[in-house]
Amino acid sequence: MEKPKPVGKIFKPGQTITNSIGVELVEIPAGKFTMGYARYSHAGVAVTLTKPFGLGKTEVTQGQWKKVMGSEPWNGQKHVQADKDYPATWVSLKNATRFFEKLTDLERKSGKLKANEEYRLPTEAEWEYACRAGTTTAYSFGDDEKQLGEYAWFDGNTRGEEYAHKVGLKKPNPWGLRVMHGNVWEWCLDWYGDALSGGTDPVGPKGARTPCFAAAAGGTTLASAGLRSAKAAARRPASATWVSVWPAVSRFSSSSE
Repeated sequence: MEKPKPVGKIFKPGQTITNSIGVELVEIPAGKFTMGYARYSHAGVAVTLTKPFGLGKTEVTQGQWKKVMGSEPWNGQKHVQADKDYPATWVSLKNATRFFEKLTDLERKSGKLKANEEYRLPTEAEWEYACRAGTTTAYSFGDDEKQLGEYAWFDGNTRGEEYAHKVGLKKPNPWGLRVMHGNVWEWCLDWYGDALSGGTDPVGPKGARTPCFAAAAGGTTLASAGLRSAKAAARRPASATWVSVWPAVSRFSSSSE
């Protein structure tokens, strides 16, 4: 699979911006980290992300999705509560891609985005890097599993509430991103392979045919407490069910248009 267009600097360090549909984007710095977790048969691989990028503070909400797409793919499905502040779920990869294409067009027309900026899904490496937020512990908040309920929706605090919960209600990770542990599965830009792709700005693997979920190393409100930062703990080939989306915004060279 081709790598996405190179990500570039969009915000000043630590800056957040809110776009025209209410998505709050957080600056994610460039850097290096070890991706994966050996306990789950995916030995860690070294990854370098060469450019910063913007990432949504939360999943895309139903209200934000409807502003762009005018549709409700979650309507009538299982494990759903309907309200503008719940995550948009039951989203296919095709529709997720279309959402970002339309959002990019809307933001360019409104002057919020330059011609060489675009919205897209984050890569698997970008997603895990943002989830870890510079930490090397089991969770972005440390190693104490007893604190998980303060940061995540999972089976330990959602008994009888087996649906995706409202965004923004749990504590953020060190970079200000919320509920990257648990609640819903999220699409990645990558395609699934048994081995993790390391190296510089990785997207992989080449030749794969199945999309990959980002899972916050555990995934949904139905998941147990093993929601570690390494998505390798629960990375999955896709079969769209109650999948949601997390917005990334990137800049690419104008010569590539």
